[in-house]
Amino acid sequence: MCEENQTQITEIHLLGFRGLYKYKIPLFIVFLLTYTLILGGNLIIILLVSTTDHLKTPMFIFLKHLSIADVLLTTSVVPMMLHIILFEGGTLPLWVCILQLYSFGIFGFVQCYIIVIMSYDRYLAICHPLHYSSLIGPDLCLQLVLGSWSLVTVLTSAEFFVSIQFNFCGMNYVDHFFCDFGPTTELVTSDISSFLLQDFVYSILMMLFPFALIILSYFCIFLAILKMSSATSKRKAFSTCSSHLTTVCVYYGTLIAVYMTSSEERTSDINKYRSLLYIVVTPLINPFIYSLRNHEIKRALMKVQMCRGFENGWKT
Repeated sequence: MCEENQTQITEIHLLGFRGLYKYKIPLFIVFLLTYTLILGGNLIIILLVSTTDHLKTPMFIFLKHLSIADVLLTTSVVPMMLHIILFEGGTLPLWVCILQLYSFGIFGFVQCYIIVIMSYDRYLAICHPLHYSSLIGPDLCLQLVLGSWSLVTVLTSAEFFVSIQFNFCGMNYVDHFFCDFGPTTELVTSDISSFLLQDFVYSILMMLFPFALIILSYFCIFLAILKMSSATSKRKAFSTCSSHLTTVCVYYGTLIAVYMTSSEERTSDINKYRSLLYIVVTPLINPFIYSLRNHEIKRALMKVQMCRGFENGWKT
């Protein structure tokens, strides 16, 4: 219960980008265009992998689900952010704020697991090429993807049902453009020490543990590449994992930039702008990483363009 001089919070007011609202129209246009590119790029990959036979391989199946997580993560934040920019702030019910926080967490943590599954796929392709097809097939791909979504959803939902029982009293504003974990938990007046410990353990399971597995996978991959006698074989092996390695560096680089900082920085405006790295920058560049550096994606795009050309020529 709240104290006598405090009121129960039922709504959260998001302050957004204070000090930049004189540029709200350019900001709105930039983020709207960025969001459109994110949707377009990732939906193209999802469509290509779903409809093109030669892309229905484990690596591209995992890439499709990474794109799905990118779209969902960005969509959980950016539409509200656009509203906040346009109207210089926004208000939403407390339960919606908590729901946004945990839906954002689900989509972000799922990315960690899908990226580690992709690194395992590259490990099998380079270290066990002769047995690759028998080691990872369509059924195992589906099990790994569904297992990732299920595990993250169960763990995150457990936190969600704990958090909705907290008392939120006093001030009801969050100096952010979405309900991020740190600013939102600052509004809680209940004892959350055990909850923070639980969140720390979950963060290890869903962020640090996958990252450790990725490092282990690439350690084995690099050892296998070094043992190759042919320079051509080494280049081919590096090229097969270059796109994924770029994604790993970008994704975990942005997480480190946001969360591996001092507590003072995490509560400052700097962290607010750093959050844009994994909310809009990473989902934006992932499709370009794979489309520009992958011959199979290029081939599928050219095939679609040729089919459209033939259809247009036949109609005329």
